[in-house]
Amino acid sequence: MADHLHSHEYWQRLALEEAGLATSGGDVPVGAVVVYEGKVIGRGQNRIERTNDPTAHAELLAIREACAGQGYKRLIGATLYVTLEPCAMCAGAIVLARIDALVYGAADPITGACGSLRNIVQDERLNHQVIVTAGILAEACSDLLKDFFRSKRR
Repeated sequence: MADHLHSHEYWQRLALEEAGLATSGGDVPVGAVVVYEGKVIGRGQNRIERTNDPTAHAELLAIREACAGQGYKRLIGATLYVTLEPCAMCAGAIVLARIDALVYGAADPITGACGSLRNIVQDERLNHQVIVTAGILAEACSDLLKDFFRSKRR
Protein backbone atom coordinates (compact mmCIF):
# COMPACT_ATOMS: atom_id res chain seq x y z
CA MET A 1 0.00 0.00 0.00
CA ALA A 2 1.36 3.44 -0.91
CA ASP A 3 2.61 5.69 1.89
CA HIS A 4 0.06 8.39 1.10
CA LEU A 5 -2.74 6.03 2.04
CA HIS A 6 -1.59 6.30 5.66
CA SER A 7 -1.22 10.08 5.65
CA HIS A 8 -3.89 12.24 7.25
CA GLU A 9 -2.43 15.20 5.36
CA TYR A 10 -2.97 13.49 2.00
CA TRP A 11 -6.68 12.88 2.61
CA GLN A 12 -7.17 16.28 4.25
CA ARG A 13 -5.82 17.93 1.09
CA LEU A 14 -8.62 16.19 -0.83
CA ALA A 15 -11.12 17.62 1.64
CA LEU A 16 -9.53 21.05 1.09
CA GLU A 17 -10.06 20.65 -2.66
CA GLU A 18 -13.76 20.02 -1.99
CA ALA A 19 -13.86 23.09 0.26
CA GLY A 20 -12.41 25.20 -2.52
CA LEU A 21 -15.17 24.04 -4.86
CA ALA A 22 -17.81 25.16 -2.37
CA THR A 23 -16.81 28.80 -2.77
CA SER A 24 -17.57 28.77 -6.48
CA GLY A 25 -21.23 28.34 -5.58
CA GLY A 26 -21.14 31.01 -2.88
CA ASP A 27 -21.03 28.52 -0.03
CA VAL A 28 -18.81 28.60 3.04
CA PRO A 29 -15.68 26.62 2.07
CA VAL A 30 -16.05 23.37 3.98
CA GLY A 31 -15.14 20.10 2.31
CA ALA A 32 -15.22 16.45 3.35
CA VAL A 33 -14.17 13.03 2.10
CA VAL A 34 -14.98 9.57 3.45
CA VAL A 35 -12.11 7.11 3.11
CA TYR A 36 -12.49 3.35 3.35
CA GLU A 37 -9.74 0.82 2.70
CA GLY A 38 -7.51 3.43 1.08
CA LYS A 39 -10.16 4.81 -1.29
CA VAL A 40 -12.43 7.82 -1.28
CA ILE A 41 -15.99 6.51 -1.21
CA GLY A 42 -17.77 9.80 -0.54
CA ARG A 43 -17.13 13.48 -1.23
CA GLY A 44 -18.97 16.54 -0.11
CA GLN A 45 -18.78 20.29 -0.10
CA ASN A 46 -21.13 22.77 1.50
CA ARG A 47 -24.11 23.34 -0.79
CA ILE A 48 -26.35 25.25 1.59
CA GLU A 49 -26.59 28.42 -0.52
CA ARG A 50 -26.89 26.59 -3.85
CA THR A 51 -29.69 24.33 -2.66
CA ASN A 52 -31.37 26.53 -0.03
CA ASP A 53 -31.01 23.52 2.27
CA PRO A 54 -29.68 24.15 5.78
CA THR A 55 -28.73 20.46 6.06
CA ALA A 56 -26.53 20.45 2.93
CA HIS A 57 -23.31 20.37 4.94
CA ALA A 58 -20.18 18.84 3.40
CA GLU A 59 -20.10 16.03 5.97
CA LEU A 60 -23.69 14.95 5.39
CA LEU A 61 -23.27 14.97 1.62
CA ALA A 62 -20.08 12.90 1.84
CA ILE A 63 -21.73 10.43 4.23
CA ARG A 64 -24.81 10.12 1.98
CA GLU A 65 -22.65 9.46 -1.09
CA ALA A 66 -20.54 6.89 0.78
CA CYS A 67 -23.59 5.02 2.10
CA ALA A 68 -25.25 5.03 -1.33
CA GLY A 69 -22.08 3.68 -2.92
CA GLN A 70 -21.67 0.98 -0.28
CA GLY A 71 -25.36 0.09 -0.36
CA TYR A 72 -25.50 0.17 3.42
CA LYS A 73 -26.33 2.70 6.15
CA ARG A 74 -23.19 1.98 8.19
CA LEU A 75 -19.65 3.06 7.39
CA ILE A 76 -17.80 0.79 9.81
CA GLY A 77 -14.07 1.03 9.19
CA ALA A 78 -14.31 4.40 7.44
CA THR A 79 -12.63 7.69 8.28
CA LEU A 80 -14.22 11.07 7.62
CA TYR A 81 -11.87 13.92 6.78
CA VAL A 82 -13.34 17.40 7.01
CA THR A 83 -11.84 20.88 6.92
CA LEU A 84 -13.90 22.30 9.80
CA GLU A 85 -14.93 20.67 13.06
CA PRO A 86 -18.44 19.25 12.55
CA CYS A 87 -21.54 20.83 14.10
CA ALA A 88 -24.04 18.93 16.28
CA MET A 89 -26.12 17.81 13.29
CA CYS A 90 -23.10 16.40 11.47
CA ALA A 91 -21.65 14.88 14.64
CA GLY A 92 -24.93 13.02 15.13
CA ALA A 93 -24.80 11.72 11.58
CA ILE A 94 -21.20 10.57 12.10
CA VAL A 95 -22.29 8.53 15.12
CA LEU A 96 -25.36 7.12 13.37
CA ALA A 97 -23.26 6.07 10.36
CA ARG A 98 -20.85 4.29 12.75
CA ILE A 99 -17.82 6.00 11.20
CA ASP A 100 -14.70 4.80 13.02
CA ALA A 101 -12.59 7.94 12.87
CA LEU A 102 -12.95 11.67 12.30
CA VAL A 103 -10.07 13.88 11.21
CA TYR A 104 -10.69 17.60 11.02
CA GLY A 105 -8.64 20.68 10.32
CA ALA A 106 -9.89 23.90 11.90
CA ALA A 107 -11.62 23.89 15.27
CA ASP A 108 -14.97 25.67 15.52
CA PRO A 109 -15.36 27.29 18.95
CA ILE A 110 -18.85 28.56 18.08
CA THR A 111 -20.63 25.43 16.81
CA GLY A 112 -18.03 22.65 17.02
CA ALA A 113 -19.52 19.48 18.43
CA CYS A 114 -16.47 17.22 18.29
CA GLY A 115 -14.38 18.70 21.07
CA SER A 116 -14.74 22.49 21.10
CA LEU A 117 -18.22 23.43 22.31
CA ARG A 118 -19.33 19.87 23.06
CA ASN A 119 -18.19 16.38 22.09
CA ILE A 120 -21.05 14.34 20.69
CA VAL A 121 -18.88 11.85 18.80
CA GLN A 122 -17.13 10.68 21.97
CA ASP A 123 -20.08 10.81 24.36
CA GLU A 124 -19.93 7.52 26.28
CA ARG A 125 -23.70 7.57 26.79
CA LEU A 126 -24.14 6.83 23.07
CA ASN A 127 -23.77 3.38 21.55
CA HIS A 128 -20.85 4.41 19.32
CA GLN A 129 -17.79 6.59 19.88
CA VAL A 130 -15.46 7.94 17.23
CA ILE A 131 -11.69 8.35 17.29
CA VAL A 132 -10.99 12.06 16.75
CA THR A 133 -7.84 13.63 15.37
CA ALA A 134 -7.97 17.43 15.31
CA GLY A 135 -5.78 20.07 13.72
CA ILE A 136 -4.64 18.32 10.54
CA LEU A 137 -3.73 21.12 8.10
CA ALA A 138 -5.55 23.45 10.50
CA GLU A 139 -3.83 26.58 9.23
CA ALA A 140 -4.72 25.92 5.59
CA CYS A 141 -8.31 25.06 6.55
CA SER A 142 -8.62 28.16 8.73
CA ASP A 143 -7.04 30.44 6.11
CA LEU A 144 -9.54 29.28 3.49
CA LEU A 145 -12.42 30.21 5.80
CA LYS A 146 -10.86 33.55 6.81
CA ASP A 147 -10.25 34.51 3.18
CA PHE A 148 -13.84 33.63 2.27
CA PHE A 149 -15.36 35.75 5.05
CA ARG A 150 -12.90 38.60 4.41
CA SER A 151 -14.05 38.72 0.77
CA LYS A 152 -17.72 38.65 1.86
CA ARG A 153 -17.17 41.68 4.11
CA ARG A 154 -15.68 43.72 1.25
